[in-house]
Amino acid sequence: MTKKLTLIDGVLLVAGSMIGSGIFIVSADMGRTVGGPGWLLVLWLLAGVMTILAALSYGELAGMMPEAGGQYVYLRRAFGPLLGFLYGWTLFLVIQCGTIAAVAVAFAKFSSYIIPSFSDQNILLKIGSLHISAAQVVGILCIVFLTYLNSKGIKYVQFIIRYFSSAKLFALFGLIFLGIIVFRDDVVWSSNLFQFFRTDQTWLKEGEQWVQTSLSTSGLLMAMGVGMVGSLFSSEAWNNITFIGGEMDNPKRNIPLSMVLGTVVVTAIYILANISYLSLLPFYGNPEGTDVLQRGVQFATNDRVGVEAAKVMFGGISAPIIMAILIMVSTFACNNGLILSGARVYQAMAKNGLFFKSMIPNNNNEVPSNALWIQCVWCSILCLSGKYGQLLDYVIFAVLIFYILTILAIFRLRRIEPDTRRPIKAWGFPIIPIIYIFLAAAISLDLLYMKPEYTWPGLIIVLIGIPVYFLFRANLKSVADE
Repeated sequence: MTKKLTLIDGVLLVAGSMIGSGIFIVSADMGRTVGGPGWLLVLWLLAGVMTILAALSYGELAGMMPEAGGQYVYLRRAFGPLLGFLYGWTLFLVIQCGTIAAVAVAFAKFSSYIIPSFSDQNILLKIGSLHISAAQVVGILCIVFLTYLNSKGIKYVQFIIRYFSSAKLFALFGLIFLGIIVFRDDVVWSSNLFQFFRTDQTWLKEGEQWVQTSLSTSGLLMAMGVGMVGSLFSSEAWNNITFIGGEMDNPKRNIPLSMVLGTVVVTAIYILANISYLSLLPFYGNPEGTDVLQRGVQFATNDRVGVEAAKVMFGGISAPIIMAILIMVSTFACNNGLILSGARVYQAMAKNGLFFKSMIPNNNNEVPSNALWIQCVWCSILCLSGKYGQLLDYVIFAVLIFYILTILAIFRLRRIEPDTRRPIKAWGFPIIPIIYIFLAAAISLDLLYMKPEYTWPGLIIVLIGIPVYFLFRANLKSVADE
């Protein structure tokens, strides 16, 4: 009998896939965007609330369709194969594989604190404008290793989920406790509280110079939409558990519960981690600052707020090592979940004739090894290209659109399949789903207006999938006619 993932495994997989390196980094840019410590916490809270609302809504779909494939299956069933394919296409091309590449290189960059030769500054090969660094190579090796473990069966994956994700969560809660209770600087905390909702110290990059500015009420709302990109990306992958229905024990119950419980845990961690930062570091900083306190949260060195907070607690020598180990564990567990779940979507697409048919079979360990290794190759190419970060910026708009469409699928399926059994109903229907759709649509429109250089390329990536879809359909028809 094939080993199955339990509810605890599911919760750890959701939390482990969500928490990568973002929580240690993105608060700096978010802080520069909104200009107040209170607004920073609001952005993290809003992202967490949106994620929990989406998870509560997804439960109905996961209970109806517990088979592997998740969001691809939901969109296909509600709106037809084209929309399902466009989601799966974007997932493979950018969302999943781009995230895996980015997380793997983050693993390598932080490992350079321990082994300096792994640095992204260590260029191993130059071919014209292509520079291949040691960090990229180490990132690829990490992806290959995790792909190999995943190809050996679910028991190896389960080991990483249980021990690495648990270690990561315990370490994070420990650092949060130390930051808020043990090492809190009352002067810093009081100063941050006193200036909690200021909006006159935001920063914009003009060329190589930082320019300080202030926000009007409408400007603040727009800035919040842009600033939430960081917190939303840090909350991504919460739905990856829906991709692996075939590996879950009692999936109709455990997949929805894993999503809700996992997102609640991660949201609590993210908010508490930022409170810990504000207990240790001044929020406001100066780009010309010469030490941790002068740079503050806004201008933490290389945006690594987590490392700067650790310096306050543990000193400048040991802090980078401690945080490097934590982030390495975090990114390793994160990528394990992403690699595990992504391949199941591509396999589901291939079974419908909408992806490479070599992705269909399972190996002797009952896992889609071909899909895993094809995913590995594309992730490695993205690592070498160095363009994964830019691609991820491009698709946040598309990601939100697909989430909106998936929540709308609940309404459509209730209309066209009223008699289908729903073991779990969307909590708070229709109010909760409508609130999520409204919030996600507002952020999408804000990004469309404020960041057109990112939103339109993201849409183009999605739309390129349309002719590709018809190519797969034509091939499927020709095979059927033979």
